[in-house]
Amino acid sequence: MIEPKKQSKNRGFYVRMKLLNHNNGGNRNRGLFCYRYFKWVLWFSLSFYFFASFLFNHKPNTISKTTVPQYSKASRALIEYPETQNHRVSDSLNGLKIYVYDLPSKYNSDWLSNERCSNHLFASEVAIHKALLNSDVRTFDPYEADFFFVPVYVSCNFSTVNGFPAIGHARSLISSAIKLISSEFTFWNRSSGSDHIFVASHDFGSCFHTLEDVAMADGVPEFLRKSIILQTFGVKYDHPCQKAEHIVIPPYISPESVRKTLATSDVNGRRDIFAFFRGKMEVHPKNVSGRFYSKKVRTVILKKYGNDRRFYLRRHRFIGYQSEILRSTFCLCPLGWAPWSPRLVESVVLGCVPVIIADGIDLPFSSAVPWSEISVTVAEKDVGKLGTILENVAATNLSTIQQKLWDPRISRALLFHDRTVEGDATWQVLHALTEKLSRSHHRSRVLSE
Repeated sequence: MIEPKKQSKNRGFYVRMKLLNHNNGGNRNRGLFCYRYFKWVLWFSLSFYFFASFLFNHKPNTISKTTVPQYSKASRALIEYPETQNHRVSDSLNGLKIYVYDLPSKYNSDWLSNERCSNHLFASEVAIHKALLNSDVRTFDPYEADFFFVPVYVSCNFSTVNGFPAIGHARSLISSAIKLISSEFTFWNRSSGSDHIFVASHDFGSCFHTLEDVAMADGVPEFLRKSIILQTFGVKYDHPCQKAEHIVIPPYISPESVRKTLATSDVNGRRDIFAFFRGKMEVHPKNVSGRFYSKKVRTVILKKYGNDRRFYLRRHRFIGYQSEILRSTFCLCPLGWAPWSPRLVESVVLGCVPVIIADGIDLPFSSAVPWSEISVTVAEKDVGKLGTILENVAATNLSTIQQKLWDPRISRALLFHDRTVEGDATWQVLHALTEKLSRSHHRSRVLSE
């Protein structure tokens, strides 16, 4: 007989444990749900907070005296401007034709062994030659030429003492080239050189001397007085170093260096420097032949504004100085020994308002560059008032000046390229030559037939 099983005394304990385990599982599910819910709420709250903060704190750029809202557009135009074009440059130059003499290398290409020759501030003599060789205005038939270009590099003889170009050989080198072309060709003799072009890209142009008193005493060499001189020196008053037909050209600034500065710098940033100058400033200028460097203008600037926080003045060289120009609102362009300065070009192409301190200076390409509208001119006698003058400009018409200054066509007009593009510095030279076609023997002969 099978006896019925006895109920275990642990039965109640088993039921209680099962119920307890069931209740604990519910708590875990509810905890997991709460955790997930809390995580999503936290994520949504943080996202909403940061989005709201952006909307309330973000403000669009506004024009101020140290902000450059439109400059990046001009910068891109300069960087991306093509050096080749679909149409011929000569189409806009009245059919101009130039014959380039193929001189022995001692007159030009031999000097290029020194890399500085094609990159320093006097290198327009190299740049113009190179551009003409690649230009469609060049003719290989001298009998159809309007003008004749004589490529002599006189600014590449760098001193072993101070590194500056020594131009004591300039007159003899050019004279030698003229003797050569006049003996081998008939074109110089038939016009006495009036349709021949030379470049004199140093301090006092075709006077070929770095000190003005000596340059004035020597004057333009007799053998160049009937020719056309492309020179950086130019003044609006009578001067012995302008006693030849001439075209004022800008000093050479490498387009590649400008592009590199614009491409590697924050061109959308604020111009945190109010007034900038880096260069030679003598505390006690020396008397050189009765003259003082910069007519003491730079000395006055240093003494008056050297401790003025508005002025960023530096006397020593710095390879990255173009980045400082890019940060500046006003760039001081005082005279040195000569009235012109490479700072004129660098300031314009880097969007800094040039402050021209050089009485009577004749600036390059005034038909293409509206200098009076894009710069500030301060008389040499008023340099002690410079701070007040610039503050007044900043408070009144600075934005108007900047808007015109940042037109990329202006920058283009002041830079020389390896290949001429319409509107660039070489093109401006060629355009100026079209206004001198009365000197063309070829045109005169064609008209008389």
